[in-house]
Amino acid sequence: MKNTTNQTIRKVSIKKTYSAKPADVVRVWYQMDASDISLGRLATKAASLLIGKGKPIFTNHIDCGDFVIITNADNLKVTGNKATDKMYHRHSSHPSGLHSRSLQEMPSVEVVKQAVSGMLPDNKLKANRLIRLRIYAGNDHPHNPQKPITLTLKEKM
Repeated sequence: MKNTTNQTIRKVSIKKTYSAKPADVVRVWYQMDASDISLGRLATKAASLLIGKGKPIFTNHIDCGDFVIITNADNLKVTGNKATDKMYHRHSSHPSGLHSRSLQEMPSVEVVKQAVSGMLPDNKLKANRLIRLRIYAGNDHPHNPQKPITLTLKEKM
């Protein structure tokens, strides 16, 4: 195309950024074994699946994540002296209301849940993401009809 000043005008094609809609999200079930990997690596992988970071339709403000089942939480692996040295604190908001417990004293299911919760971003989507996290102390879980994909997260020795 030419205009009156003999300059060439080019057409520019603009590509729009894809933004996922809640109806576009397809949720998959994943199963992870807590006895195969250390607590921190387990929590980061579970948080990544709950957020949906690995999906091509990932959008920050839409909950694109999947369901995560963690089994064998009783056989949890921690490195170093964390079993006795790591402390979990909570406060009742009353004077002298601080309660502290070591990792060894806490239920293993609660330890895994707190670790994964700490890896998730603090926003409005966090509560719904934690609802999709299922943690079981043993190897059995009631989610076999959902046909979960088993993830093997073996650490390199």
